[in-house]
Amino acid sequence: MPRGVSMRSSLRSRDSSSTSTGIDPRERVKDCCRKLVAFMCTQVGVGGLVVGYAIVGAFGFSIIEKDQPSIVCVREHVRQDYVDELWFSTASNQSVNVFDHDIFYDVSNSILLRYQENITSSAKKKLQCNGLTPADLWTFPAALMFCLSVFTMIGYGSLVPKTQWGKGATVVYAVLGIPLYVLYFLNMGKVLAQTFRWLYTRLHECTGQRKPGQRITVPSTACLWVIFGYILAGSIMFAEWEGWDYLDSAYFCVTSLCKIGMGDLVPGWSSGDSSKSSQTKLIINFVYLLLGMGLIAMCYNLMKEDVYVKARELKEQLNQAMDAAHYKIVTCCKSEPMD
Repeated sequence: MPRGVSMRSSLRSRDSSSTSTGIDPRERVKDCCRKLVAFMCTQVGVGGLVVGYAIVGAFGFSIIEKDQPSIVCVREHVRQDYVDELWFSTASNQSVNVFDHDIFYDVSNSILLRYQENITSSAKKKLQCNGLTPADLWTFPAALMFCLSVFTMIGYGSLVPKTQWGKGATVVYAVLGIPLYVLYFLNMGKVLAQTFRWLYTRLHECTGQRKPGQRITVPSTACLWVIFGYILAGSIMFAEWEGWDYLDSAYFCVTSLCKIGMGDLVPGWSSGDSSKSSQTKLIINFVYLLLGMGLIAMCYNLMKEDVYVKARELKEQLNQAMDAAHYKIVTCCKSEPMD
């Protein structure tokens, strides 16, 4: 081979190797971003993203709300102030005669009415008369449950932000978190539905009930039994933890999983206890509700498929019945003698 040709070929190979190895860093970043987005859209990625979103939000709200002024329990002082006012207004005030029944009741009722309004307004603001500071209230598990109640649209209301920054952050957090939860609901429903369908098919194969070529669909009754069993397990668990009766526990599970969120019963929060056991209950409650909503999404997918299959079978039966009726009419018309 001539020397010039060999030099040109070596230069081409060097240029090709340099172009293959010298990839633009921006293209690498774009490729990594595309792979990351594709992974986040998978079932595992969406589940991890939801949990990570809740954890980041819990840390953020814990930091924001710990800066609010301490909640002071003033009910005992308020009651004493109103008792003193009642005494001085009726006994020491010369305008009120203790023997005048009407005046005494007018003054007393006005004082007691203001006391009642004070207690009512305090209850509406959910003031805790247990000496807990904002740092005690906004622990990480409590903030985690607050984040779950925001982006799942449960909205318990047992723990609410008091600062302006906290309220603004809640608005942004909900706007970004609700679409993420909807994506989790759809993806997790598909994954769990495929898993449950596979288990149900294997069960039919083991029992010998599946016929060759038969497509197995999970009946709606099986989905209802799964939901009932999950609610029953949660009812027993929360009743043992919180000392509730089983009706209250079932009431909490149903209202939470259905995203009604009354907020009158919340495990680990109802008693205002800040002990380690109550914090553990809040975390387990977070896991229970997140998995439970995935199960509801699974049952929704399976029941939708079952309804679709049954509707198609009903349509086929109606078509067959109509064809049979049409065939009978045509046969009768042909068999009748012509006049």
